[in-house]
Amino acid sequence: MKFAALALAVTATLTAAPALAAAPITGNWVTQEKDAVITVAPCGRSHCGKIERFLKPPPEGAGQRDVNNPDPAKRSRRILGMPVLISFTEDGDVWRGRIYDPKSGKDYRSVVRRLANGKLEVKGCLGPFCQTQVWTRAN
Repeated sequence: MKFAALALAVTATLTAAPALAAAPITGNWVTQEKDAVITVAPCGRSHCGKIERFLKPPPEGAGQRDVNNPDPAKRSRRILGMPVLISFTEDGDVWRGRIYDPKSGKDYRSVVRRLANGKLEVKGCLGPFCQTQVWTRAN
């Protein structure tokens, strides 16, 4: 009888516990390849990340265009300033949205989370297959 009461009390405590909130992801982040700084900020009801600056100049220079985009109307837009993290919303202890890779012209389902060491884990997924990068805070 005491065990049943204890189990009921533990279950009630666990179900009443608030869900974990995702750590903020806003700020400037250096990509894992150390080739660009991405600025993450609120955009409407979600968060977005755009290419703020290049740390390594792209082969076609700073005026490089989004030539690999599958949408012909977007192929003339500049990569500098372009959003690469799109429509991220908080979901428990992570942020979910889409990530765009201008090198391939493809976008992927994405999950982003702040790590305990202050870095940003950025995961892009196609079906069950995911690739993870760790971005560091820019100075």
